[in-house]
Amino acid sequence: MRSRRKGPTSSPGLLQVAGIFGLASGARMAYARRAMARKVILLVEDNPDDEALTLRALRKHNVTNHIIVARDGAEALDWLFASGQHAGRDAELVPQVILLDLKLPKVDGLEVLRRIRADERTHLLPIVILTSSKEEEDILNGYRLGANSYVRKPVDFVEFTDAVRQLGLFWLLLNQPPTRPGP
Repeated sequence: MRSRRKGPTSSPGLLQVAGIFGLASGARMAYARRAMARKVILLVEDNPDDEALTLRALRKHNVTNHIIVARDGAEALDWLFASGQHAGRDAELVPQVILLDLKLPKVDGLEVLRRIRADERTHLLPIVILTSSKEEEDILNGYRLGANSYVRKPVDFVEFTDAVRQLGLFWLLLNQPPTRPGP
């Protein structure tokens, strides 16, 4: 018989999930924060204003995850594969989700996506393209290369924070990723 008890020993229920986004309070919210804090987000963003806006929007909605920021495509790949300037970091630490801009210096976002999907260690990682590009070609190429979703950055801060809240709700709390990379 399944327990109906909600709390730290059960999986997050809707009330616990809702608590992160201001719909519940108290112990449920604390539990959901602890669960989220164990999940790393990789933000790949070269624009300092967009980086600050994204981080502010995440904090505004109580997303307490550890956020790694890579400011170009090469740095993102080095961090993911524990190479280059990130050689020696624990390669077992993988992000719960990657928020990937497309227009990046050194290695563009589509090439970053291509390399992530080509490597067995990272090919199943959830990747959300978070970009200001509204080019149909970018959308098509992103999905062809295996992006899980494509989100256009709204210009309005309120719309942007709402988009980030929804991303956090789905990718960090509701989505169930595989427990191992797979074949």
